[in-house]
Amino acid sequence: MTETGHSRQQELIDLIARFAETDGDHETAIAGLTVHRRSTLDMPACGSYKPSLALIAQGSKQVTLADETYRYSGSDYLLTAVDLPVTTRIVEASADRPYLSMSYHIDTGRLPGLIAQTGVTGPLPGSAARGMTVSPVTADLQDAAIRLLRLLERPKDIPALLPLIEQELVYRLLTGPQGARLRHMAVAESQSHQVSRACIWLKEHYALPLRVEELAHRVSMSVSSLHHHFKAITAMSPVQYQKQLRLQEARRLMLEDMLDAGSAGHQVGYESQSQFSREYARQFGAPPLRDVGRVRQSLMERLTGGMEMLSEG
Repeated sequence: MTETGHSRQQELIDLIARFAETDGDHETAIAGLTVHRRSTLDMPACGSYKPSLALIAQGSKQVTLADETYRYSGSDYLLTAVDLPVTTRIVEASADRPYLSMSYHIDTGRLPGLIAQTGVTGPLPGSAARGMTVSPVTADLQDAAIRLLRLLERPKDIPALLPLIEQELVYRLLTGPQGARLRHMAVAESQSHQVSRACIWLKEHYALPLRVEELAHRVSMSVSSLHHHFKAITAMSPVQYQKQLRLQEARRLMLEDMLDAGSAGHQVGYESQSQFSREYARQFGAPPLRDVGRVRQSLMERLTGGMEMLSEG
């Protein structure tokens, strides 16, 4: 990395650290922009990634989509083009060098207008590509991200300058090595756009019985085409995608809302408690009660460790 590159990286670190003073995920005054900080290596966490750009300033992280794992650090960016249920884990972080990153939501509904406005053209892939990818970050993309973060220091400038910086950020992505993925998403008749609509419907109705024929009809695809392109983009079938959503929500209900396993499983759409327990154990490596117990124990240990550090300080 050149001296200029080191300077940009350090500014990215400083800006994120300024607005993420404590461990956690911090929303900012800019809608869709979140900054993240972790000082310890956590247990794997489940969540859903929306279309977004993620940049790491310090540390590294791995994101698992179905059976695929993407690892990225300060020299890369993670582009997510559709809603995807994932498992994440911070793999490089410490109190001295905390993990610091930013993520910015991409409004895919605005892509056609931005593409027309910027005049970006180029060949589209013949078929749908995976909805998540890691690529080396460019100086231009990093500069745009830094200017986005700088706006947080001048809140009065946000209304006037945010649209310009957002346009540049998306422009850098559209003209980068993965731009075709985003352009494909913007074409209403493309498989990527249709699969994205299917993902959104599943997220909103994950607890309902899934009839793939009806889902295919909703997004104007044949059943075979939906299966083929859905797996190409999400690395899962529609049924597997729904199962991931159900299990993640059930885990959240037990951890955050203190529901028992039977109630959580029923609330997310499982009629059979034994089936819920089996599928939960396959997904998270332990039955619901044991998994939730170890997650709570891990959280307690982190809290105790944090209090000890504050006491020593």
